[in-house]
Amino acid sequence: MQNLIYKIVRAEEWQQARDTGTYHGAPVDRADGFIHFSTADQVEETAAKHFAGQTDLLLVAVDPGVLGADLKYELSRGGALFPHLYAALSMTAVISEKPLPLKDNGMHNFEGLI
Repeated sequence: MQNLIYKIVRAEEWQQARDTGTYHGAPVDRADGFIHFSTADQVEETAAKHFAGQTDLLLVAVDPGVLGADLKYELSRGGALFPHLYAALSMTAVISEKPLPLKDNGMHNFEGLI
């Protein structure tokens, strides 16, 4: 299995995906035309930049090998290659979904999640 990629999602959005079997992305994903993911090395910075202090989040791990040609690694923040999915995410690609808790300092606690 390739290295997993990660999506931080609001629990309410993810419940809708569970109910339908497909995730179409957060509003920002739909506006950009692709679903934003992060690698294991990128996801903590993504959480700090886009989800600081937010509760009721899940960390969803996805097998990129299942996504095929719709997954593209593209230049983004600081010249890093970020995974972008140009299709809806099928639940068949999801490896795990885990609550993403906050630490006392307001940052998210990734210990034991990646």
